Amino acid sequence: MKQHQKKKNWGSIFVVSVLISFIVPAGYLLLRIVSGDKLGSPGGRGREDYVLMLLQCLLGVAAILIPAKLMHRWDIEIPKVMFLLYVGFLYCAIFLGEVRSFYYNVPHWDTILHTCSGAMLGALGFSMIAIFNNTERIPLNLSPLFVAVFAFCFALALGAVWEIYEFAADVLLRTNMQKFALDDGTELVGQAALRDTMKDIIVDAIGAVATSVIGYVSLKYEKGWIDKLMIHKGKTKKFGKGKKE
Repeated sequence: MKQHQKKKNWGSIFVVSVLISFIVPAGYLLLRIVSGDKLGSPGGRGREDYVLMLLQCLLGVAAILIPAKLMHRWDIEIPKVMFLLYVGFLYCAIFLGEVRSFYYNVPHWDTILHTCSGAMLGALGFSMIAIFNNTERIPLNLSPLFVAVFAFCFALALGAVWEIYEFAADVLLRTNMQKFALDDGTELVGQAALRDTMKDIIVDAIGAVATSVIGYVSLKYEKGWIDKLMIHKGKTKKFGKGKKE
């Protein structure tokens, strides 16, 4: 019991720490933007980049608090491991990626995160099947192949929605999220301008395929692997192979 409580506390500390890592920079950026202080420097980030960073920090706070609220209000249970991975992904994408400039300083950081997001969205796709059917796990009468294909398409669709968000930010805030321009402002043309967007979609698909294959094998041979990553409607204590509680 004490060991379980200790793990639970460590998980809570991690989530709170990530929230603080979003809130503190957001407050600092808001003060600087409102005060009108010069944020950018020659050859560095401009005001639009800092506005986008502020919006993403606020989005990160909402992305953590809303699922936590849903778990209490709608009796939804997110597996602890999955929730911590989700929070860790937000930390890597927003604090490390944007605030600490890992997107600019760490090679392939964006590619790694897009691959992970594709895998996580694939797991969410399996959850949607169970939730839509109002069951705790995938209904046995559904074809494992159908469920796996649905999860793949679901993940890829949400990946496309994210690319639309990046495009909208570039148009409205004059950012360069889709890397359509070089650091000196020179705009790319043809396939060079599409390379970043298409790369993101491709690695999203790779991550989604990985989860879909794992889910297919799990359902086909009743391994129970995918149940451990699925969001469930209603409180459950035991997932995977075996009987429902």
